[in-house]
Parts: sequence; structure tokens; C-alpha cells
Amino acid sequence: MALREGALRLNVLVRSRHFYKLTSLGVGARSLTEKVSSKQVKSSAPETAADHLIYTQEHFALKESLRKLIDQEINPYVDQWEAEGKFPAHKLFKILGNAGFLGVNKPVEYGGLGLDFSFSAAVAEELGNIRCGGIPMAIGVQTDMTTPALARFGSDELKKEFLLPSISGDKVACLGVSEVGAGSDVSSIKTKAVRKGDEYVINGGKMWTTNGTQADWMCLLANTSDGPPHKNKSLICLPMNLPGVHIARKIDKLGMWSSDTAEVFFDDVHVPCKNVIGQEGMGFTYQMLQFQEERLWAVANILTTMDNVIQETIQYTQQRKIFKHPVLHHQAVHFRLAELQTEVELLRSLLYRATALYIKGNDVTKLASMAKLKGGRLAREVGDSCLQYWGGMGYTSDVLVSRFYRDSRLMSIGGGADEVMLGIICKYMDTLPGK
Repeated sequence: MALREGALRLNVLVRSRHFYKLTSLGVGARSLTEKVSSKQVKSSAPETAADHLIYTQEHFALKESLRKLIDQEINPYVDQWEAEGKFPAHKLFKILGNAGFLGVNKPVEYGGLGLDFSFSAAVAEELGNIRCGGIPMAIGVQTDMTTPALARFGSDELKKEFLLPSISGDKVACLGVSEVGAGSDVSSIKTKAVRKGDEYVINGGKMWTTNGTQADWMCLLANTSDGPPHKNKSLICLPMNLPGVHIARKIDKLGMWSSDTAEVFFDDVHVPCKNVIGQEGMGFTYQMLQFQEERLWAVANILTTMDNVIQETIQYTQQRKIFKHPVLHHQAVHFRLAELQTEVELLRSLLYRATALYIKGNDVTKLASMAKLKGGRLAREVGDSCLQYWGGMGYTSDVLVSRFYRDSRLMSIGGGADEVMLGIICKYMDTLPGK
């Protein structure tokens, strides 16, 4: 019923062709990138519902509306936000929330569209047209990394307090999983939430927290007992304005400059026990489920950017001459670009297969891990090869390929490093040696 209501709601938006009202962010001038070579070029991906494996006309209408928002509300200001090391999350998320883009697969009763995950994948793909990696990542944290478990297992009270305003864009969310000594090894986290009466008292810290300096609440993974590491953790909705929550620092990063990343400490933070998502002790399991959507979302997002990088490299190498011939005319160049585009299309097919299985209720942990692994490695290949063909211009910060080169390196680290993905795949293949 909720899915049908969401589809009807989307159809109304499609017919009206008015998903959002343009509200100028009123900051910055247009980017230098546009002056150099940021003219958008069409990717080789299918663009009609009749040609697509899983998308309908409604998916493409959603993507079209989001693209207009990106072109008018985000891309003109990306260079400024990159230079400032932060984008105005509350202002931008409110625009996205009003347009319905922060909860496409979330329940209608909490402000979402009630659609399946394939619509989230479509949104993630379109967000890949943003001219940096940091802003799409921050949006993805809000939509597909902090809220899936809350939407699926949280109480009605928690959903009203945290999910509903996150979907509307009134609250910015962050995810508290990684720590200084526990990144991809989630079971090793040390942050503790000790029950005292009807409250938890939380002590510890979180690292690499995307949206951390601007967030209103955190989806926190903490140890709530001294039991086995896979059964002693809980996900807790933690307001960031509580006494004892300290933003230790904003972390300077190699890439993703426009996305603020924080180190956060907790010093005797008191949180009601009712803020636990679902059952106490099930946090590790819930987080593993959230990772499925996070990894598929990340792959969908980076596919579009890889398409754009390849196409803009083709455009540039057609114009740039060396020894009186366009760079593109050298066989080594056009053959390599053909190889890269082939790899992108293969990854896209894997993503659509995994998404199709996921929306039917299947466990796609193995396929999502494979896609994440391949996405991270392929992004490094695309960035390195294409930057080479831009020559000296590729080593400047004025073009997309250089920004992609540094931003995309995170794909093989965040959300589970390549080596962790390989371990998961081996587990499903039953090839891991016994301990």
C-alpha cells in the first residue's frame, strides 16, 4: 500500500513537472571549471525507459528534475564550497527535502515517497553530475547511510523525531561508526553506552564523521553490553546538541573538500534508552544491513561521474593537439578510453542486477561487495588514465578530472576497504581459511 501511494505521489509530481521551487543559495560566482572545460556532455548510459533494465519513465522524470536542481542550485557554487571546505548543509538539504529527494524510498507516513531502492539508485546516479564528490557523499549519508535502519526498525516515536525531519531537510544527520582504532573492522569499536536507569551514559569517540560539524543528530553505533562483539552493539539516535558531545576538530582531507568531516568525542553523554533503534544488541546486524544500501548507492553515484570524466576527456583530447594531431587520434588513447568505458558498462550491469535482486528482498551482500570493490578500483583507473591525457591541465584544480582523481580515492577506503570487500566475497564463496 505504501509503495502504491508513493508511486501515485510521484506520478502527480511527474505530471506537474514541478518537483521543486528554485531557491537561490545566493553565494559565490560561477566556477572557473566552467570557463576551462566543464561543459556537460551526454554519457553513454541508456536515457529512455524503453531501453533500461530496471528504470521506468518515473525514474527518468525523477532524474530529470534532480538534474535541473543540480544545475541551478549546486554546480554554480561547487568551487566556492570546495575552497571553503564546507557547503551549507541545512540550506541545501532543505531544498532537496522540499523537492522529495531525501526520502524517495522512505515511508510515506514520515514524508518519504514510499518507493523502492531502485529510485534511490537513480537519485544516486544523478547526483554523480555534481562537479565534486563531497556533496553527493554528504547527501548519501543523509539518505542511505544513517536512516535505513531507523526507517526499517525504529519506533514510531524515533521516526517522528529523527527520520521525518531528516527526510524534510530540517535536520542534518551523520553516521557514527568508525573510530581511531576501528574503521572497516566495525566489531572492534570501543565507544560504550552504559545503562543507568532509563538512560545510557555514553563515553568514547568517533572518527571520519561526514557532516559531523553541521549535524543535528548521529546514528551512533556503541557497545551496550560486554557480550560477544557481534551481539553487544546497538544503534542509538543521538542528538548532537547534548551536553558532553564535543566536536574535537574538522579533519583536513586529501579530497572531498566541500564535505565537512569531524572527529567527535563523548564525555558522559546521557541519552534515553528509548533512542535505541530496534532491539538492543542488534546494532551490528542493523549496520551490516545498512552497508548494503550504502555500497550500492556509492557505486551508482560514482558511475555517472566516471561517465562524465571519460566523456570530457574525449572532448578535450579531440581539441588538444600534439605533434599536429589530436591526442585522441593516438591509438593508445582511444583504445584505453574504450577499455575504461567497457569496464564502466560492466560495473553498471552488476549494479542493476544487484539492485533488481535487492528490491525483491534478496541478500545482495556479495554482489554489493563486488560492486563496491570494482567501483573503487575502476575509479582509480579512470582518474589516473584520464588525468594523464589532460597533460598539464589535468594537474590543475580547474577541471573535473583532477578533482575526481583525489575525491574518488576514498571509494576504496570508506564504507569498507577493498580488502574487507574481498574478505566478504571470500566468505560467501566459502574460500576463507578456518581460524
